[in-house]
Amino acid sequence: MTSEHRGGAGPYIEYGNLPVLHATETDLPLLHPYGAVAVGGRYVTPGGGRLTVRKDGKHFQITLDHLGCPAQLTEEKTALFKRLGLAAKGHCLHAGCGHHVADAGAVLRSFHLRTGSIDLTAFVRAALAVELGDQHPVDRLLQDAEALVGPVRGADPQDE
Repeated sequence: MTSEHRGGAGPYIEYGNLPVLHATETDLPLLHPYGAVAVGGRYVTPGGGRLTVRKDGKHFQITLDHLGCPAQLTEEKTALFKRLGLAAKGHCLHAGCGHHVADAGAVLRSFHLRTGSIDLTAFVRAALAVELGDQHPVDRLLQDAEALVGPVRGADPQDE
């Protein structure tokens, strides 16, 4: 599998009607919305993002990069990705740990998903659903988390 590219400029290449990718990313597999998700995998998503899944102790670290894809940077999608992060945070709170919902200006979204909580594939499918404009999987995951711990709030006072 191609290694992850961090930093450096171009060359960027058109890829199957998706936003341009860095030349080192063109060999990444295209993640099907109903396909399997492997820990340690790096994929191109149907919405033009780059998804990376790693295991970090008792958590999966899921990073979704939408660099160069303005269609994924709308206020509505940013709000949905924050809700997805809150669903993961709810399960962490239930397990006794807590993580901030992270995103860097909505271009790079990072999630900590507690192992044994939300199924990894279900979480990634919810993220892909947001890319494709469907909020229902995120709503279900957040409702499940709030059934465990009550209302889940982000670190940002605007989330209150």
